Amino acid sequence: MQAVFLVGFMGAGKTTVGQVLAERLNWTFEDLDDRIVKRERSSIGEIFRRSGERAFRLAEHAALRELLAELSAGANRKIVALGGGAFTQKRNTVLLQAGCSATVFLSAPVEELWSRCCEQAAKCGVMRPLLKSMNQFRQLHDSRRRSYLEASLTVETKGRTVHSIAEEME
Repeated sequence: MQAVFLVGFMGAGKTTVGQVLAERLNWTFEDLDDRIVKRERSSIGEIFRRSGERAFRLAEHAALRELLAELSAGANRKIVALGGGAFTQKRNTVLLQAGCSATVFLSAPVEELWSRCCEQAAKCGVMRPLLKSMNQFRQLHDSRRRSYLEASLTVETKGRTVHSIAEEME
C-alpha cells in the first residue's frame, strides 16, 4: 500500500490525525488542498470566488491524478488528507478505489463537527463560509455522508484523542 487517504467532513480531523499517523508510520503527510494551492498559485477561497466550484473541482481532480501518478512511480508512502468534497466526486472515488491505497472515513456526529469547526474558526480568527447556519451545515454533511461511507474503512472519532484515532489506524 502506497497511501492512506483520509476522507470526511470539515472538522473530522483529517489534517490533524493525518499528521500524527504519518509521524507514527514514518510516512510523509500531504494535504491535497495544499497541492492545489501550489499548482494553481491561488488560495482555495480565491479559486472559488474567481472561477467557481466547477473550476475548483477540476483543479482538485488534476492534483489528485498528479499525486496518484507520483505514488505509482514510486514516491514515498503518504498519508493524504482530502478536502471535504473530494471524495464525493465520483471520478475521484473511482481513481482512489483503483489505486494501491486505502481510504479511511473519519466519522463524527454532525453536532461535534459543528462544534469543532466553530472552535477552530474562533481560535484562528477565520470564519468558514459554511459555518453561517447549523441547518446548512447539517444538510451538506448529510448529503456527503453516503459518499464517505464508500471508504475502505470507517473510524469513529467522537470524543477521542488524535493519538487514539491514529493508533487504531496503524
